[in-house]
Amino acid sequence: RQIVKNARELARSLSRKGFRIVSGGTDTHLILVDLTEKGLTGADASCVLEEAGITVNKNLIPFDKKSANYTSGIRLGTAAVTSRGMKELHMRQIAQFINWAIEASDDPKKLKEVKGQVLLLTKRFPLYPQLLK
Repeated sequence: RQIVKNARELARSLSRKGFRIVSGGTDTHLILVDLTEKGLTGADASCVLEEAGITVNKNLIPFDKKSANYTSGIRLGTAAVTSRGMKELHMRQIAQFINWAIEASDDPKKLKEVKGQVLLLTKRFPLYPQLLK
């Protein structure tokens, strides 16, 4: 249930930042984001977000005019961050990080700053907390 709650909040938060969520939202753990209005391909956005420490997949959107190699969209999932213990508040932070990274797509210094923020968040939610004891 939390995975879907997180996906819905991430979709809402991205939408508030001007991203078009394909189908208007989600009923699952996956979110499909149309980047057409942001001026980046899915392939470019995937690389930019990877530089910022955020993993997404490029993805075709319905009626995509771009090829499968470039795409107009990205696909995000919330299972991994939810399994780390993140909740809706953190989805709003992740949406902000995504927005900052996309806006700074041609600014390596700003992307490094975003990555620093991403690392601070993920450090609070380690992958295997039981191993840290």
